[in-house]
Amino acid sequence: MTIDYDKLFIGGQWVAPESSARIQVTSASTGEPIGSVPEAQEADIDTAVAAARRAFEDPSGWSQWEPARRGAAIESLANEFEKRAEEFGRRVSLQNGMPISIATQLEGGFPTIVMRYFAELLKTASFEEERPHLLGGTTTVRREPIGVVGAVAPWNYPQTLAAFKHAPAMAAGCTIVLKPSPETVLDAMLFAEALEASDVPAGVINIVPGGREVGAYLVSHRDIDKVAFTGSTAAGRQIAETCGRLLRPVTLELGGKSAAVVLDDAELDLAKIGEDLFAATLMNNGQTCYLGTRVLAPASRYDEVVDMLQAFASSLTVGDALDPATQIGPMASSTHRDRVEGYIAKGLGDGATLVTGGGRPKDLDAGWFVEPTIFSEVDNHSTIAQEEIFGPVLSVIRYTDTDDAVRIANDSDYGLGGTVWTSDPERGKSVARRIHTGTIGINRYLVDPGAPFGGIKASGIGRELGPDALHAYQAVKTIYS
Repeated sequence: MTIDYDKLFIGGQWVAPESSARIQVTSASTGEPIGSVPEAQEADIDTAVAAARRAFEDPSGWSQWEPARRGAAIESLANEFEKRAEEFGRRVSLQNGMPISIATQLEGGFPTIVMRYFAELLKTASFEEERPHLLGGTTTVRREPIGVVGAVAPWNYPQTLAAFKHAPAMAAGCTIVLKPSPETVLDAMLFAEALEASDVPAGVINIVPGGREVGAYLVSHRDIDKVAFTGSTAAGRQIAETCGRLLRPVTLELGGKSAAVVLDDAELDLAKIGEDLFAATLMNNGQTCYLGTRVLAPASRYDEVVDMLQAFASSLTVGDALDPATQIGPMASSTHRDRVEGYIAKGLGDGATLVTGGGRPKDLDAGWFVEPTIFSEVDNHSTIAQEEIFGPVLSVIRYTDTDDAVRIANDSDYGLGGTVWTSDPERGKSVARRIHTGTIGINRYLVDPGAPFGGIKASGIGRELGPDALHAYQAVKTIYS
C-alpha cells in the first residue's frame, strides 16, 4: 500500500496544485514505489509566498503576536508532531534508508526538542532594550521579525533540519515557505497534517515539494526576505550568489569533511567507545554532513587504530532500514550509491589501501546498499580525503605529532564538525581550540539544541540553533528619542 497525496498544504489548507506533475517516491531498501505527492510549480510557489506574506503582514497576525502566545502555538505544534513521532520515523526510514532505530530517535524525536527549546526561549528572550544616547536622550534597539523565509531542507535529516529553520523563524515572528527535498516528501506531508491540527495560524508555514528548479525560484522570489538552506556546498554557492545579488540575508549549512583526531592516549576499546564512535563517524549510513570521515591516527598507534576501525566496520549490521537490528542501511537513491561507489573506486585508483568493505553486501539484492568501508594509507591531499563522499566510507590518515595532526585537520576546504579522542579531556579541548571548524566534540559528537550549529569556509554561513538562530531571523531597528 502506497502513501499518496493529491494536494499541497498552503495557507493553512489543502489546495489543488497548478500542475498534474507528481513526485514518485521509492524505498531506499527495496527500490519499490512507496508513494507520491504533487510536484509544486512556480505558480504554487507564488501562492505559498503570498499566503506567507498575508500571514506576516496581518495587523493582528503572527508577527504581531506576543512572544508567549507564539511560544504556546509552537508548543502545540510540537505536541502534534509528537503524536505522529513513530510514523515520522517510519516514513523517513522508508524513503532515505536511515535505520529505523536512528530515525525514531532523531526524525521522530529531535524536532520536538528543537521546537520546545524555542518555545521556551520566548519566555526570556529580549526583543527591545533602552540604551542611553551618547549625545543625549534615549536610544531604543528593537529586534523585529525579518519577514517571509524561504526554507530549503535536505533529504538526509528532513524533519530535524527543517525544524532547525522553522522553529527559530516562527519564534522570531516570521512566516515560512518550506521546500522539502523530492527524496523525502512523504514525511513533509505528515508534517503538514501536524500543522493543520496545531494552533499555528494559517499561512505561517506552507509546504511546497519540488526539485532544484522550484527551489531556485523560491530562493530568488521577489517577496522572500531571507533564505535558509541545508544541502551541498555546490548548491549553497549558487544560492549565496543569488542572495548576494539581491542583498538578501541567507543562512547556509553545507558540506563537511571533518577530522576525527585520535590522540596518542586515546581509548580504543570498542566496548567503551563503539557507540560514540559510530555516532561521530558513520551515523545515518555516513549520510551526515558533520561526520569525522577523516580519521587522523598517530604514527605510533596507526596500525592499532586501523585494526580497531576494521573490527568496528566489520561488526556493523547492514540491512533493511526498517529492521530494528540494522545499523547501516542503504544509500538514499541508486544515483547516490553510484556516487559513493565512484569515490571508492577513486580511492583505490589513487593508491589507498582497502582495509574492509568497498562493495555491495552479497546477501542484499534489492536496495541501494554499500558496505561500511575503511581505507588506510590515505594521503590528505587525495580525492577521498578532500571531497565529501556522504556514505559509509572512512579514510585513515597518519600524523607524526599533535602539531602535525592540527595542520592536517585544518588542511581542508571544509569546517563543520570534528572530534578529538583522548583520555585527557582538557588536552582534547586544547587541541579542539586549534582546529578550524564550527563545531567539535571531545570523545563524542552530540548536537546541543541550545548552542549554535554551523560551519566555516565551504561548510557554510551563519548559525542554526541556540539564541543565535533566533537572532538570524530578526532585523535590528534603532529608534532615537
